[in-house]
Amino acid sequence: IFFLGGRLIFGPDVRSLIATVCLIVIPVIIFAAVVSPQLAHGYQNQIGGWVASVSIIFTAYILVLLLLTSGRDPGIVPRNSHPPEPEDIGESSNLSDWPGGQHGSAGLPLTKDVLVNGVLVKVKYCHTCMLYRPPRCSHCSICNNCIERFDHHCPWVGQCIGKRNYRFFLMFVSSATVLCIYVFTFCWVNIGKTMDTHECTFGRAILKSPISAILMLYTFVAVWFVGGLTSFHLYLISTNQTTYENFRYRYDRRSNPYNRGLVQNFIEILCSRIPSSRNNFRAKANEDSAAFASTLSMGRVLSPPKMSVDLEMGTKRQAVGAEDMEDLHSQIGSSMGLERCGTEPPHFVGRKGCSEIASDIETFAEEFGMDNKFTERKKIEPHTNDNP
Repeated sequence: IFFLGGRLIFGPDVRSLIATVCLIVIPVIIFAAVVSPQLAHGYQNQIGGWVASVSIIFTAYILVLLLLTSGRDPGIVPRNSHPPEPEDIGESSNLSDWPGGQHGSAGLPLTKDVLVNGVLVKVKYCHTCMLYRPPRCSHCSICNNCIERFDHHCPWVGQCIGKRNYRFFLMFVSSATVLCIYVFTFCWVNIGKTMDTHECTFGRAILKSPISAILMLYTFVAVWFVGGLTSFHLYLISTNQTTYENFRYRYDRRSNPYNRGLVQNFIEILCSRIPSSRNNFRAKANEDSAAFASTLSMGRVLSPPKMSVDLEMGTKRQAVGAEDMEDLHSQIGSSMGLERCGTEPPHFVGRKGCSEIASDIETFAEEFGMDNKFTERKKIEPHTNDNP
């Protein structure tokens, strides 16, 4: 989903950002409006104003990080308009991972080997994007795109986490952890000051300042979530893994070709240059893409004759080019005349005659939305077949 003419790109579940922003902003507003004045009154100085100002400024910083995480290209690999030519694949293809040694669409091998730091790594063919995925790339089933260095799809930010926004995601969750600790600490200070001022127990202090108690409970629960997420991703960075790789491949059981050591791993993630986007989302679409999109929007579903299985997602996927469909339609149209049937009469039921071919073509035409043409042609054919 695009905003500001392609300057901001969000995932399909961008509405979840509203809930995330509310979970951050509303507690901070309550903290600045209720707890900070109580601190100022208890200490009789400007500490309440400073506490409120820091929390608001830090929240604004977190929201900027959230926007940088969810509102930019995470590393989408541009799709191909045609599958790669089989002769361009090379001899490194491998079919051992596919039952029966079958091929994908256009007769392409489903995997091929790529050398990464002296280790052979298998990369898979994506039938949706019609390309061999680069190493560490995976196809997101929610965004329906291949993402470079795919980590995971985060529903809280409504975007995939990949090569171009992982750093901002880490900064976002770690900053949210610090904010939770900050609010929890000053709410605890406020409860302690209330106990000293009124010389009461902890329970009575909570009754005198219930907002502080509610915020303490809220931040205590939240810090386990964002804090645990921060710790987990620090571990992933130290071993140069992604969440997807950690859960699927378990590099602790085999050598990780991307691990360059603790220091180099952190430098690669936190200090390296973020690559430019491989897409120009503000460019004008060409006529071929617009025509193909308009055909799909009119409700005509174009299905290729072969179906393929995505190894990453385990679901059937289909991919076809617009020019392939034009050739397919022309072939169906040329077959309507049944020229290849010769002079064989249609009453030979036991042989592969024109009657069976006609029924096959009729079924095929219905699948591609050409049943009206075939019905009209079929009405004319009986009169032409009466002649010996």
